[in-house]
Order: sequence, then structure tokens, then C-alpha cells
Amino acid sequence: MSRCSILSLFILLSSCINSEDQKPNIILFFYDDLGYGELGAYGQKIIQTENIDALSNNGLKFTNFYSGSPVCAPSRSILLTGMHGGHTKIRGNHEYGSRGDVWDYYKMSEDPNLEGQYPIGKETLIFPKLLKGTGYSNAMVGKWGLGPPNSESIPTQMGFDYFYGYNCQRMAHNLYPPHLWENEDRDMLDNEVISPKLKLQPGQDPYKEENYNVFNQNDYAPDMMHSKAQKFIENNKDNPFFLYYASPIPHAPLQAPQYLIDKYRKIIGDEEPYLGNVGYFPTRYPRATYAAMIEYIDIQVGEIVEQLKRLKIYDNTIIMITSDNGPTYAGGVDFDYFNSTGIFQNDPKRMKGYTYEGGVRVPMIVSWPERIKGGRVINDISISYDIFPTICKAAGVDDIFSYNDIDGISLLDIMTDESQSLDREYVYWEFPSYGGQQAARMGDYKAILKDIKKGNKKMELYNLSNDLKEENDISSENPEIVKRFKNIFKKEHIKSDIKRFEMGYIDNKTTEK
Repeated sequence: MSRCSILSLFILLSSCINSEDQKPNIILFFYDDLGYGELGAYGQKIIQTENIDALSNNGLKFTNFYSGSPVCAPSRSILLTGMHGGHTKIRGNHEYGSRGDVWDYYKMSEDPNLEGQYPIGKETLIFPKLLKGTGYSNAMVGKWGLGPPNSESIPTQMGFDYFYGYNCQRMAHNLYPPHLWENEDRDMLDNEVISPKLKLQPGQDPYKEENYNVFNQNDYAPDMMHSKAQKFIENNKDNPFFLYYASPIPHAPLQAPQYLIDKYRKIIGDEEPYLGNVGYFPTRYPRATYAAMIEYIDIQVGEIVEQLKRLKIYDNTIIMITSDNGPTYAGGVDFDYFNSTGIFQNDPKRMKGYTYEGGVRVPMIVSWPERIKGGRVINDISISYDIFPTICKAAGVDDIFSYNDIDGISLLDIMTDESQSLDREYVYWEFPSYGGQQAARMGDYKAILKDIKKGNKKMELYNLSNDLKEENDISSENPEIVKRFKNIFKKEHIKSDIKRFEMGYIDNKTTEK
């Protein structure tokens, strides 16, 4: 039976489910480029994240949780479909420039047909569709990136009752955009159109704060989206809801509320300006601004928690906090100063865009006061495609739906019962960009095959139990383990029908399931 047929049957049968069962509310915070080491709960020493840390202390902190991909769009596709990068449709960022000049910010602001990324397809099964079948109201605020405004692959056609935010990840390269999207309509903001490529003008003093005013305008998109998220919660307090809060922060450009920048200027001290030489807007105080962005999302989490408590629905609300990939090295982000990858390598070739630990190991914090004993640390190996079955099981979807068509494993049992452990052989990554990559983790061992499109066949092998920074390649001493990983790579890869996601020579040696 096809996934579409399964969904239709599920919706038909779901009316038989006892509507009196008290289902949990679910809020999934999915941050953009938030590194493993950028929260206090994971060792951050400079940036203050007291609200998120409190959720960790009173809930669960995962230490071996991974994003499904090292960049934006595929990570979102993997999250929502429950399928890893060798199976999901969207496997890389794909702007499909055949539509026109999609990288011209001014043209894109005028013509919505130039916005958005390659469509995931309305027929694709993502878990909000299943939640709707059990009586959930679903909303998304933040960054979509899985289909342009003129397609059927928009949130309100994919299982969400309400959407407010960026349809297009390129538009999110400015946190003061000319517009956001509310459902199928543009919401025009009080901001002028400026390109993320804009720099200081010749002769402008880079040390004068007023010369940076053009990059910070009136309507701050994260404020606007947060207000809509709070309104959705208020309006749905009496029935189960799912909120997918896909914040564009702390992805560059560096733009934050001034009061928080001022706070971190006092903490960090004077610093050199960022002039935009590694992409995105210049920033007078790059370190202070980046720290301000992360504390800002922490403040937002705190406000949501307080709202849930005021509405007396906090105890039966599942809150998940994680990231789409590891931290960036672009846009003026000082990853060394903040130790953004934490216990992994702060190396641009081992962070965002790469399947090394710094690129895919991310924070994961879960709170559910009614069901979860607080203060626990979960070391089981888990990954973002596990979120699909976890949320569905918590919502009662598994009363009718089988998870045979997804790659994820539910984490609900290990979350709610500390005596449980996760029975899993390995997790898998596939990423056709940055040279083409495959990777997998099996127990303590991590294997990486990179530069596939360049013909590379030499696999790297690391033992993470004593080499978290992945500095000592032990592949030559462990041929049997390498062989096992090669079999995994062959088994899990299905050739994409989208040319951009082709994977070089490995496509010629792999057949579909």
C-alpha cells in the first residue's frame, strides 16, 4: 500500500479513536545553525541560556543526538518525513535557478515566483498530516524551505492549519525582510528591501555604530513570528496542538535586539567590526550580536513556558529543543571564541556542511513534566528522523499507523522510562553537496566517506569513545569494521530521481529497495 493510501485510511479510521483521551500538546523548537556547545546545558560559558537550561535540568538532555543532515533544507525534510538522507526526497539545498535570478534579493522581493526551494511534493507524508488525523491543530512559525509559494508544497497544504514566517531560506538571510508569509498571503513589513550582500559604503568609518543602522530596520521577523506562535497557543489552549517553531536564529546575518547587544558588549568588551568579507551583512559588534541572538531565543523559550504555565497546560506539553545542523563559520560568527561545537573540532571543514561530529551532533532537550522525570541525561544514539515516530507515538498515532516506511525509531520509551534503552544498530547520513558524503555511526565507531563526486573511495573510521574530535583515522587497522560500514552505505543509499542530488559513482552500484 502506498504512503498516500495509508494516510487516507488513517484519516478515515481516526474518527473511531476515543476523543476523550487526553493528548499532550507538542512544541518543537527547531533552531538554525545552533551548535552543540552554544547552550549552557552543553557547556557554554559566555552566552546565557537560563530558560533552556532549566528545561534541561527539569527534563532530559540528550548527549548523542544528531541532525539528519549538515545543512538546512534536507535536515527539515528528514525531520518531517522520518526518512534519512538516502531515502528522503530533499537531500540538499536546491534553489532551482531555472525559474530565473533566484539569488537577486530585489527581484525575489518583487516576484514570489522566485522564492522558495525545490518542492518536497504535496503527496509526501510528513507527520503533521498524521497528527491532524487524531484531532491536533497544527501550526508552523519560522522557516519552511520545502517548496515555493506558488506550489502545493507549502505548510498549509502539508498538514499545517496555520503558517507564519519565511517560505524561502534565502529570504531568511535578512531578519528585517520586506515581507513574511501568513498562510498563502504575503504580510508586508515596515522594512525596506536591502540585499544581504550589502556592505558599508566606501569611506564609511567601520568603527561608527550609526553606519550600521541601515542593516537594522523596524520589524524584526523573529519578534513577529514569536507573537504569532503565542497567539496560536492562546487560541488552542483547550484542544491538543502541535507547534513547529522553526526559528531562523542563530543563522547569519548577525542581527539582534539592541538591548541584548549592549548587554554582551559589557560582558565581552570592545571588539573589531565584521565587514561582511565572509558573507552577509557587516556588524559592528559581531561577538556581542551573536551572543545576543542566542540569548534572544532563550528568552522566547522562557516566554512560551510562562504562557503554558499561565494557561495551566504546561504539565501536559511536550517541549523539544534541537537544531538543524552544527554551527556555521560564515557571516562573522566567531565559533572559536564561543567554542561553538563544544567537545568537537571548531574547524570550518568539520562544522556545518560536513558529516563530522561538529556538523551533525546537536543539542536535544525534552521536557514533559507530566510524564518525564527531570534531571536525566540520555546517552543513547538518536537522530532527528526519530522525532517523527516519537511525536506520533506520544499523540496516539500508532494506534492505527505502522512506521515501516520510515527510518526513525520512537524515543518515547527511553524518555518516559529510565529503565529502557534504545535498540539500534546504526544511524546514517547522506549528503550530495560539499563534494558528496556518506556517514554512519555504529556504537562507538563513526565512518565517513567524503568527496564521492570526486571519485574518492577511501573511508575514514573513528572510535568516538576516545577520539571525539575525529583526529585519528583507524580505517587501515580495522578492515572488518570498514567492510560492515561499506555494506551499510550500499544498503541505505537509493539513487535520487533529482539530478542535483545524484551521488557520483555510488549511484551506479546501488539498486532501489
